[in-house]
Amino acid sequence: MLQPKRVKYRKSHKGHRRGKANAGATIAFGDFALQTVEPAWITARQIEAARRAMVRFIRRGGKVWIRIFPDHPVTAKPAETRQGGGKGSPDHWVAIVKPGRILFELGGVPQDIAKEAMRLAAHKLPIQTKFLVKDTGAEVAGGSEQKELDQVES
Repeated sequence: MLQPKRVKYRKSHKGHRRGKANAGATIAFGDFALQTVEPAWITARQIEAARRAMVRFIRRGGKVWIRIFPDHPVTAKPAETRQGGGKGSPDHWVAIVKPGRILFELGGVPQDIAKEAMRLAAHKLPIQTKFLVKDTGAEVAGGSEQKELDQVES
């Protein structure tokens, strides 16, 4: 399961989920991508479940890139514990995603297979997502552009 090897502080504040993604919002590695539409905390288990669903469907063809990493600790107090006594111990890890963030990228497979693999992965996530295709047109000035095909609901 994904988690940091070491962290500076064991426990962190909850923070807030306002605004749009200011990094990781463009397709960088593959030809197809899964992009978030809403903010959320995505757990390491959800990321792994989505990755497995994609890899199982494409059957060793192509390559999958995971563009998010669960580096935010979430604490929890033990069950049936009275209030007080300080903050609980770290329970699991989450990746904080904002709208527009690319979650997964896929390359080396046809578009119909990539779309179905991303659809299966999207069902494992607690948010609504979009399937994106990298536009490789030479007439586009300033590099590659993304083209939204349709919305995949989770």
